[in-house]
Amino acid sequence: MDDRKIMVGQRVRRLRQRHGNTQAEMAAQLGISTSYLNLIERNQRPATVQFLLRLGQTFDIDLVQFAGTDEGRVAAQLREVFSDPIFVNAKISAQDIEDIVAASPLGSEAIFELYKAYKDLAERLILGGAAADQNKDSGSDGDLFIANTSSPKEAVLDYFQAQENYFSELESLTDELGQLFLTKGIELLAELSNVLEVRHGIRVRVMPIEVMEDTLSRYDRHGRRILLSEVLDAEERVFHMARQLALLEWSDSIADNVDKSGLRDPSSKRILKESLIDYMARCLLMPYMAFQESVKDLRYDFLLLSRRFGVSLEQLCYRLSSLQKPGSKGVPLFLLQIDSSGRILHRFSVNKFHPPRFGGLCPRWNLYGLGAGSYSIFPSKVIMPNGLEFASFSIRTSSLGAFGHRSSEPTLVTIVGCEASQSRNFANADSLDFNSRPKEDGFKKACGCPMCELNNV
Repeated sequence: MDDRKIMVGQRVRRLRQRHGNTQAEMAAQLGISTSYLNLIERNQRPATVQFLLRLGQTFDIDLVQFAGTDEGRVAAQLREVFSDPIFVNAKISAQDIEDIVAASPLGSEAIFELYKAYKDLAERLILGGAAADQNKDSGSDGDLFIANTSSPKEAVLDYFQAQENYFSELESLTDELGQLFLTKGIELLAELSNVLEVRHGIRVRVMPIEVMEDTLSRYDRHGRRILLSEVLDAEERVFHMARQLALLEWSDSIADNVDKSGLRDPSSKRILKESLIDYMARCLLMPYMAFQESVKDLRYDFLLLSRRFGVSLEQLCYRLSSLQKPGSKGVPLFLLQIDSSGRILHRFSVNKFHPPRFGGLCPRWNLYGLGAGSYSIFPSKVIMPNGLEFASFSIRTSSLGAFGHRSSEPTLVTIVGCEASQSRNFANADSLDFNSRPKEDGFKKACGCPMCELNNV
């Protein structure tokens, strides 16, 4: 029997903040004292069975997922840390990492946070050195420049992960207006144009590439027009129009959410604002309850869902990952977006898959679905060295290059994945066989990646 204490302080705090409660308010809802809740949030008291049951009944959460030890995530973080060349002589094994995490999860988290700070400082010094060289070449005697933050994008991704990619306030704001766009099909563009003109007096015009050049869309405030580049296809035009509508309708709410995020760096706040506009645009085009019902009816059939709601496969995947409403959640997913160099542009997970923060994905993962047609859905079976199995669905898309021209080959891949036990919910996973096992010798052979657990087999 596992007699380890269940420490859920950070998760309780995030849950409370997500519902907009103070400690006193949450304590009153749970029928406990504020001081006791404070001790739990600070991990100075373990969560009792009675506490977890009250939490589950009050906030309608999955207790199995909520009360999990998080050791898998923390161990994955430490594997990244100790794969750094600075630890090459330490020869820390996978078992060593498991022992460290088991002995002190909080200490392990602290090691990861310290490593993050080290990486940030190293990148800042590199940026500062480059700026100093520039100043020297230009004759400037300015001081060494150190950026406020080395990775604003990472800060935003961490924020979305902490919020589980779900914002109840923004969902409720868009729900009523979003009903106007349901079942519009090929008339969706016309309906969006009509709503923009009736509610805001704004017209939409498609402009030639010679005029727009490398700009895909632009809001002409004085002319009361939205200008769209002709290189955008129908789904992309829909999304850009929905973004502008969301900004016109709820700019104050978006600004409030940015202010309440706790992010202080201007670049991080700007990226968060754009990300929240994207989020609200998806809410408008795929209202939560109607979308979730269709997802269940069509068994997560990516192509059929994208056609039913008139959105691109990429935006569909992002919306699928946000089905996190308490009491009405979808299948727990991970979401990744990778460029052609293997760099992770976006990461999110609410299941047992833990995306790397500093490195790339396993080189053995057939991300681009070799042999699949361009822009198709490529299902694959992923088996981790620790035996965990996942179904992943890779969708290849092109990026718009200079002056809006599309690359000749797909340059981005968006990946949605679920645990193997949930694959039955996906029509695209029907071809995957999780009962068969790979050849033992192939499965147990490491590929040279410093993070791979198989290096220690």
